[in-house]
Amino acid sequence: MTDVLNKESLTKSMVFLRILIGWHFLYEGVIKLFNPDWTAFGYLATAQGPLDSLFIWLTNDSVIGWVDTLNWLVLIFVGLTLILGVFEKMGALAGIVLLAMYYLAHPPFPWLEQMNVEGSYWFVNKNLIELVACWVLYNYPTGKYFGLEYLRNRTNKITNTQQL
Repeated sequence: MTDVLNKESLTKSMVFLRILIGWHFLYEGVIKLFNPDWTAFGYLATAQGPLDSLFIWLTNDSVIGWVDTLNWLVLIFVGLTLILGVFEKMGALAGIVLLAMYYLAHPPFPWLEQMNVEGSYWFVNKNLIELVACWVLYNYPTGKYFGLEYLRNRTNKITNTQQL
């Protein structure tokens, strides 16, 4: 009995984590979409670490428009998939990739001056923590317990039962 309660409690906690992370992604994407002055240029132009040349290249005039659009688009996609509980593995994976890029653009290594970031960290920052949380969500999808996937499966079961 205790195992069942623990699994149910874990599932509810994971659903709550999924929705909170989804909200964070969705909010960040919508804010960027509706702010005509927003661009990733400043964040990318001050990139540090082993991949700084890649991130600085993304600030080229021919590329930055695509980077900005893809950034808010992926943020919104991840947010919607996690909040709604549908295609959440794809959403979590997209979130992992995006957060890895954020992390690598400004890695919180002690030997680097922290520029254009919140706080001062040693190796672990909020991007890495949320990346790992997305990894957990990828490995423990909860849409079948709460979300559109749950509703779709429930509707299919009702339809199949009525056909019998």
